Parts: sequence; structure tokens; C-alpha cells
Amino acid sequence: MKANVGTIDRVMRLIIGAVLVALPFVTSFALWANPVWMYGAVVVGLVLIVTAALRFCPLYRILGMRTCAR
Repeated sequence: MKANVGTIDRVMRLIIGAVLVALPFVTSFALWANPVWMYGAVVVGLVLIVTAALRFCPLYRILGMRTCAR
């Protein structure tokens, strides 16, 4: 598994992922009352955090993209 996620991309993924995981539990927006939105946000947030931790994004690999230096 070769790294294809750069540093700036990793930081952005961690921040956005943490916000998506925390937001349904700390806010009282009506949007989060729907379980599809709530669990969807948590799953997407966890995927972003895991891809940032591993420095590997399977979607980038499929699309032939990379945000890190060679």
C-alpha cells in the first residue's frame, strides 16, 4: 500500500472527519434527528480519519490521483 495522501490533505481529512463524527452528537440541528444523516456523517467522518491515518485513499488509487510528493 503506497502512500498517496499528502500532508495538507491529511490535516484537512482529520479536521473534517473529526467535525463530521462530533457534529451529530454535540449539536441539536433537526438534520441529525434523521438516522440516515447522523450515521452517514459518522461513517464518512471515520473513513476520512482512517484514510488520513493510513496516508492511503483507495478512491485516489482508482482515479490515479495522489496529493503527496513522489
